[in-house]
Amino acid sequence: MQIKRKPDWLKVKLPNTSEFKQVKGTLTRYQLHSVCQEAMCPNITECFHSGTATFLILGDACTRHCLYCNVQHRRPVSLDIEEPARLAAAVKELGLKYIVITSVTRDDLPDGGASIFAECIERLHAEVPKCKVEVLIPDFLGNKASLNLVIAAKPDVLNHNIEVVRRMFPSLRPQGDYQRSLELIRRAAASDTISKSGFMVGVGETIDEVHELLEDLKATGCERVTIGQYLQPSREHWTVDRYYTPEEFENLKHYALSLGFTHVESGPLVRSSYHAAQALNEELV
Repeated sequence: MQIKRKPDWLKVKLPNTSEFKQVKGTLTRYQLHSVCQEAMCPNITECFHSGTATFLILGDACTRHCLYCNVQHRRPVSLDIEEPARLAAAVKELGLKYIVITSVTRDDLPDGGASIFAECIERLHAEVPKCKVEVLIPDFLGNKASLNLVIAAKPDVLNHNIEVVRRMFPSLRPQGDYQRSLELIRRAAASDTISKSGFMVGVGETIDEVHELLEDLKATGCERVTIGQYLQPSREHWTVDRYYTPEEFENLKHYALSLGFTHVESGPLVRSSYHAAQALNEELV
């Protein structure tokens, strides 16, 4: 597969600041993974500078093989029950104000890793109470008990990314299910937790399909949404169909807001946790 040349608005400088080096060093010392690094996020410098980081728990190997994702796909390691304690210690040491906890998908675990998510949330609330916690969870194969376990731990925001439009789901997320993801978001929205989702464009969808996806998300009761450009990690991944312009992202933002979403981040470099702390602060004012 060929990789299309990126337009100027998608070119970012490689991070090489003291803040970045401090976070990276702490992650290494506590044997933690960051999706900022694993998934090659383009906003890594900005988020680290603002006191926000996205941690990847449950190892660095995924049981699913989504064609857009840069996380490793192989047999996962055994469950690390000490991970929540190390995560809380690292967050406290770094003085983070807002963190996002996500994970690889662990279909090999009976609860999909929900118990580890819950323990991470509870430890952070107890040990770093001033730090807000957002979780970006997998679909847990539709297991209601797993989702309820995470909700009961009271994250500040519960996010599950729908990722792509309905038609593209079987091609890009062959082990996922569009309706199953919508149902999870619906259940999250029915709880006291702020609900959130996100997706990528540029994989071959039409604008009408993007509008349909936004309408489907809003119908679940989802409150917040992020919309970003798909960037092909390597020649082995799904090819970029096209690059949306900043103006097109602005148009999508206006459409989402017209549907009633309380907060929308839409732009070429937007990812799930982009401006997450600012969004929550706005809602708490």
